[in-house]
Amino acid sequence: MRPVLTAALALLLIVVTIPEIRGNDRSIERLESRYRNAKTMEAQFLERYYENGKQVRAEAGRAYFQRPGKMRWDYESPEKNTFVVDGKLVWFYSPTDHTVTRMPAKQSEDWRTPLAFLTSHMKLSRICATIQPDRQTVPLAAVNEVFACALQETAGAGGRGRVASLEISPEGELARVVVPNEGGVRLEFSFAAWKFNPPLDKSLFEFLPPSDAVIVDGALPEVPGMRQ
Repeated sequence: MRPVLTAALALLLIVVTIPEIRGNDRSIERLESRYRNAKTMEAQFLERYYENGKQVRAEAGRAYFQRPGKMRWDYESPEKNTFVVDGKLVWFYSPTDHTVTRMPAKQSEDWRTPLAFLTSHMKLSRICATIQPDRQTVPLAAVNEVFACALQETAGAGGRGRVASLEISPEGELARVVVPNEGGVRLEFSFAAWKFNPPLDKSLFEFLPPSDAVIVDGALPEVPGMRQ
């Protein structure tokens, strides 16, 4: 059984502070400008799961985002699974297990905080307590820049919280997000083929449980992309 990570929700309330931005803040400005005016977005994603520096699983599929507060992740390999945030509920459907898990979005804990700006009009200043160049993370492409984002939701009073890495292309596109967790666990999301304002049917962000599926209310199970 794989470890659990409760599902994300882009509308979580995050304490607002102004980030300390060092280095080339134009890359951050390009990133925000690139995504700010898009009401819908679509991209291919590759998710890698590491334990103690060793990759133990990789999953791929397509992700869709719609403002305000909706997203869908269709996992296509190695297993087909669906994760949907419809603005009110979080859904996870595993066709293999014939199981649908749902919970109120407000009760979810947000491990995808670095992606919150994709489904809202948040600036990174509402997500990152500080932003500065990340010299430790090697970029996927030499022309990309990597920034360290000290996540607001883990930054206690004077404490040191989790630091996610954001990799940005010269065009201002999000190429990768690295999300660290406790116990030597790390999640990496690589993105490609971004589309901005594609025509997405509203039904894409609505989930209708299959008639043969068992519906479970409460904490999400051990599922792809939701681990800690």
